[in-house]
Amino acid sequence: MPARHKAAAAVAVAVAVGLAPLALTVPAAAHGSMGDPVSRVSQCYAEGPESPRSDACGAAVAAGGTQALYDWNGIRIGDANGRHQELIPDGRLCSANNDEFKGLDLARADWPATSVRSGSYTFRYRVTAPHKGTFTVYLTKPGYDPTQPLAWNDLDLSNPVATATDPVATGGFYTFSGTLPERSGRQLLYAVWQRSDSPEAFYSCSDVMFEGGGDSAGAASGSTPAPSASAPSEEQIEDGSRKSTIEHHGHGDDDAGTSARPVAATGTASPAANDVQVAGASQNLAETGGDSSTSYLAMGGAATLAVGAAVLFGSVRRRAANSGGRHGR
Repeated sequence: MPARHKAAAAVAVAVAVGLAPLALTVPAAAHGSMGDPVSRVSQCYAEGPESPRSDACGAAVAAGGTQALYDWNGIRIGDANGRHQELIPDGRLCSANNDEFKGLDLARADWPATSVRSGSYTFRYRVTAPHKGTFTVYLTKPGYDPTQPLAWNDLDLSNPVATATDPVATGGFYTFSGTLPERSGRQLLYAVWQRSDSPEAFYSCSDVMFEGGGDSAGAASGSTPAPSASAPSEEQIEDGSRKSTIEHHGHGDDDAGTSARPVAATGTASPAANDVQVAGASQNLAETGGDSSTSYLAMGGAATLAVGAAVLFGSVRRRAANSGGRHGR
């Protein structure tokens, strides 16, 4: 085979070997928010982005717009890598310093709250793209004032109320246990989900009311008592996903056209999501740090590259053979 044909064949093989793994290596998604106690963003989404019922959620929409609520499962920092306090300044914890979600940082005593009591508590984290990682939940210290911007120093960072690594997602939720210490009145739970296979982390604020403590902050401000919190229904999540800019089968972005519908509460993907999943590959991927959100298109792309390279290689060989035959005559 002439040298130029050998070089072309080598390039073809290099393309197949080098690019196929890249096509398979797609960023697996991980999106969600605390479902119980319900997070601020989930609560406001449940009320309806276009016409929220509570004053607090109405103020959040006025400050940041409705899109933040449709993107309820995307309060994230892509390169967090555990640097939460470094990347999120005081007063911006609930938004994770993301302007889209700035309405969630409003310091008010009338955010809808979940009623809790001291003792064991089962946390439920609503997930739309499961992935490996660690959940850490912090509670505000005694004396927390919800009318002041939330600061890192307001959280009892040395004593998280719950920590869970790689819990199993069932029915659309990660479920894990924790213990709530003695508190009274209105407090706040701050959840951090740090992925272990990516630097990406997710954040959420959940307002809670300890039973028997009374809403002293709300009474002092003269505001209307805050309504009880409630999570969005599965129907609401499914309906609103069409307006979400969160890319469920990759990292979040601003391209609404790349959105995929979320994993339903049954623990399986919705029909649109199934169109881009690979049946039978999920288990192997999970064992290597991937998950079922790996795209069929990505794997198909790898196969296409390999086949294309093989065709190119074969074409080069045929041309070389034909050329050799002509030269021999």
